[in-house]
Amino acid sequence: MKRYILKRVGQAFITIWGISVIVFFLTHLTGDPVALMAPQSATQEDLDQIRKEYGFDQPIYVQYGKYISGVIRGDFGKSIRGNMPAIRMFWDRFPNTLKLAVASMAFALLFGVPIGIYSAVRVGGKFDTFGKTFALMGQALPGFWVGIILIIVFSTQLRWLPTSGMGSWKHYLMPAFTLGWYTMAALTRLSRSAMLDVLDSEYIKMARIKGVSEFWVYMKHAFKNASAPVVTMSALQFVALMNGTMIIETVFNWPGLGRLVVESIFGRDYPVVQMCVLISSSFFVFANLIVDILYAYLDPRIRYR
Repeated sequence: MKRYILKRVGQAFITIWGISVIVFFLTHLTGDPVALMAPQSATQEDLDQIRKEYGFDQPIYVQYGKYISGVIRGDFGKSIRGNMPAIRMFWDRFPNTLKLAVASMAFALLFGVPIGIYSAVRVGGKFDTFGKTFALMGQALPGFWVGIILIIVFSTQLRWLPTSGMGSWKHYLMPAFTLGWYTMAALTRLSRSAMLDVLDSEYIKMARIKGVSEFWVYMKHAFKNASAPVVTMSALQFVALMNGTMIIETVFNWPGLGRLVVESIFGRDYPVVQMCVLISSSFFVFANLIVDILYAYLDPRIRYR
């Protein structure tokens, strides 16, 4: 088990290092940030001074070496546009994205899991058809399209909900539903599939033979054993929600990390883009690492693959 854990941890760190290399060099292919930072009246001496101040006058491999050594110390550099530490901008926006992701996950669990379970219970019926159609639409329709439709209907036409900002609970409804739309559909399909597998097992048939009521067959025996893959996927989907807010936050003008990334990309703010992508990727990598370790603990066969 220790050998397996060490192997997976090593792979995780190699993956993160590879991401840092790709992100660093790709962001440096987008143009000269000094041209953006300097005023139009800047002289060549001014441009050279800015390059020296931010280290842009050094070879690219030297810049990367300084960058990665700073990351190890928790220093992601200084924002070019904000003129403050990039990590400070991250922590300023992170709570807003976390709140949106939690609300989105709540929507997905509140609607997706019950629909999937009841579809399995009523397999072949009208509700099952509705559940499968809902799951298919949820995974086929783009989130930004759903968000635009919600804005047109509930904000422009009915004027029930605000279009942007995060001042009250009403501001959370449309962004949270839109962001959780795909996850809701995915959990519906997974819950239905897991329940159908469990309902066809021998111990469920035995429970019915013993006279256990259908309610307790579904809730105590079936759902309890079908919940493991749902819980696992929910954990991974939550991290995916945290990483997938860029378009939704832009559509709803939500002041979170996704919008910060968009602003930084258009502003060629290299340190902020690199920091956000690297931290978001690290969240996902370590979430997968934790899931792999838990699976290996529960199923010893995985350790020897």
